[in-house]
Amino acid sequence: MLFITICKCFSYFCITNCAQMKQCFLVLILFLSLGVRSQINIKDTTMSIPMFYAAYTWQVPGGDLADRFGANSNIAAGFQWKTSSNWIFGTDCNFMFGNTIHDEELIMTNIKTSTGNIIDNSGSFAYYKLYERGFYINGKFGKLFPVFSSNPNSGIVITGGLGYIQHKIRIEVTNNTAPQLLGDYKKGYDRLAAGFTTNQFIGYQFMSNSRLLNFFGGFEFCQAWTSPQRDVNFDTRLPDPVTNRFDLLNGIRIGWIIPVFTREPEKFYYY
Repeated sequence: MLFITICKCFSYFCITNCAQMKQCFLVLILFLSLGVRSQINIKDTTMSIPMFYAAYTWQVPGGDLADRFGANSNIAAGFQWKTSSNWIFGTDCNFMFGNTIHDEELIMTNIKTSTGNIIDNSGSFAYYKLYERGFYINGKFGKLFPVFSSNPNSGIVITGGLGYIQHKIRIEVTNNTAPQLLGDYKKGYDRLAAGFTTNQFIGYQFMSNSRLLNFFGGFEFCQAWTSPQRDVNFDTRLPDPVTNRFDLLNGIRIGWIIPVFTREPEKFYYY
């Protein structure tokens, strides 16, 4: 703070007259004679902290989702604000991806040969692969409880929220050699579903006293009420048999926090 004051005085001298410069130096001397500034630090002060974060979650599906997909990974980017009262408000966007599709052999049966292959435009077998893909967006609200922590900005975090989810089967054909799976034709097999979701998180958030090491970890639980987004599936020539789906995702989440510390108020101690 004193260094900044000196710089301001010097700049002030460059654009004003000598009398004003003397006044500036008098203020500086007053600072030196009356007291010193004490920095408020994260170690002993509950701070209001906006923060960005990135997270990874390993998830296990449940409900109707478990009939279609296996375990998946999730990467997320988010923003949240921890108030000086340790309330938390935030939002995040999550991208889901996995490699396990249950009953894969029952999908696209109308365009497969008796051996389960798909013929490409050259008369050869096309190489294709099915994946799980999806995303969900959440708004969150919760509380940090500063227990088992080295400072009042770390501790157990409990949040809940609402959001929107969408998931489907992604069909990838090498070099797009199968015309029966190009463009809108592919949508007839992807089992796209979307709907409303709720989520809960319980874990631990750590904000280091040095402000350099900040992370969190815990358990995330999601419940979704989804419905099919395709009128008919091309392979069955019927709509999805489950029209009111209840999908579950439960997982372990870890994340890295990038806090944005605002300018701290000043305190003076007088001697």
